[in-house]
Amino acid sequence: MKPFLSAVAGLFLSASPVGAANSVYEFTVNTIGGTSKNLSDYKGQVLLIVNTASKCGFTPQYAGLQELYEKYKDRGLVVLGFPANNFMGQEPGTNEEIQQFCTARFHVTFPMFGKISVKGGDMHPLYVWLTSDPNGAAVSWNFNKFLIGRDGKLIARFGSRTTPDSEELTAAIKSALNSSGQ
Repeated sequence: MKPFLSAVAGLFLSASPVGAANSVYEFTVNTIGGTSKNLSDYKGQVLLIVNTASKCGFTPQYAGLQELYEKYKDRGLVVLGFPANNFMGQEPGTNEEIQQFCTARFHVTFPMFGKISVKGGDMHPLYVWLTSDPNGAAVSWNFNKFLIGRDGKLIARFGSRTTPDSEELTAAIKSALNSSGQ
């Protein structure tokens, strides 16, 4: 299955196949508005990548993610939201509907991206890479969080139940922000 996923990744990305990717910066994704975005544009920043959904019990975490972004963006944190409909159809909307919901309900200003798949045979190559660590596991539900250091490498991963204001997550973010990443 892994060679198949690597081959699929090569079809979707101009970067190296997933297995050969050294950092998050090698991926290109679509913004929620439909334009292509190189994650290398975030080089040197700390990223919190989150798979989101609008009709989930964890949806209120959007507010906490926005608070994290506002609190730490001047120090280099960027929250990246990736809507996904992989869990009980909890993100059925179009990109436009998702953006309207996030803006109106939670005043989201952090970057949001086009709806993707975070598990299964059609998993987006970014998520193949995020979950390919030898100790990694499949995304378990909406609002899994991946903390990426300034060097573009995965530092830590947090489940859906870890809230944006949890001591564990905020301590990891602060540590990453204090690191040069070199």
